[in-house]
Amino acid sequence: MKKLIWLELRKIFSKRLTQFALAVGLLLSALLAFSTWQNKYASDGAGNEGTGRTAVEIDKAVAARYSGILTDEKVQQMIAEIVPESGENGLNAIYLYQNTIQSAVSARFSDINGNWNGLRVSDLFGDESIKIGYVDGWLSTSRNMTSILVAFSFFIIMMIAPVFCGEYSGVDNIILSSKYGRTKCAEAKVIAGIMAALITTAIVLAVNLLMALAFYGSEGLDCSILFAQLTYIEGGIPFNITCGTLLVYQSVLAVTGTIGVTGITLLFSAACKNQMIALVASVAVYALPLLLPVAETSALFRLVVLLPIYHAQFVSLMSVAQMSGILLYAIWAVPAALILIAAGSIFSRRVFAGHQVS
Repeated sequence: MKKLIWLELRKIFSKRLTQFALAVGLLLSALLAFSTWQNKYASDGAGNEGTGRTAVEIDKAVAARYSGILTDEKVQQMIAEIVPESGENGLNAIYLYQNTIQSAVSARFSDINGNWNGLRVSDLFGDESIKIGYVDGWLSTSRNMTSILVAFSFFIIMMIAPVFCGEYSGVDNIILSSKYGRTKCAEAKVIAGIMAALITTAIVLAVNLLMALAFYGSEGLDCSILFAQLTYIEGGIPFNITCGTLLVYQSVLAVTGTIGVTGITLLFSAACKNQMIALVASVAVYALPLLLPVAETSALFRLVVLLPIYHAQFVSLMSVAQMSGILLYAIWAVPAALILIAAGSIFSRRVFAGHQVS
């Protein structure tokens, strides 16, 4: 059995399309991470400004001055020290940008003139204890990973689609006529497809997280996502979780999304005689949930959001009401993915085993 799985893995990874798509995915990850880092800008309001590495250092230095639990006293201190006044140019002080900490406090506690707007920490965050610090680097990483993982899902489909239907050009006559063709060979294809999808996903996650660690360091992993620039939709997740917890959930959802889309693709790979049809059908079913007219306030949305594409676009799934304790509703993505892979594995094996050969 191990030899059969190994042969199927070699078959998957030896395809030039697989090698090319994986290389492109990794290259896009590297380019997106580097360009995001290089385009960072920050100023400390005291004459120091820069982009790239310099901007990150300035942002970290400003964040270090105010790091810790957010309090009303700290808000007043930040408004006095780093929030700029609108000045004679008449610009709205809320949208003036110097650095990430200043932007975060201006958007929440400043009026258009750069003065305190009267809100207190408890008015915005209730009884939550909000730890602030340098979160910009990790939130940028999370945003980039969302784009990469959505695109990478289509690579998974391209890689898995030929697993069964790629044999229907005549090789199926040999495989299905052999002793273990309808049993162990079919099972090896399923296992190899799942392994290939998980291996490539793990590589992409590792590359993105290691590059983020190299560019931004580990600062901010223990800080809340709630106190960040409003440009980050990750900050719209209505729970006081840390950047580290956010990335753990995103990584788990990347894996569950891969498992789910693999289950869907295996089914169409076995059911379709043509690779292109299997590819198009898998992509259509994968992307369909985004086209459904289901409002986020609808009870049906709780089911739709558990489909694989929302695992990659994880913010909507993470924003569904918290279950209990520290567990978010997003944890239901795990059994949802297992159901899809189980269904895809069982039915693809049966369809392939029942395929009639000439």
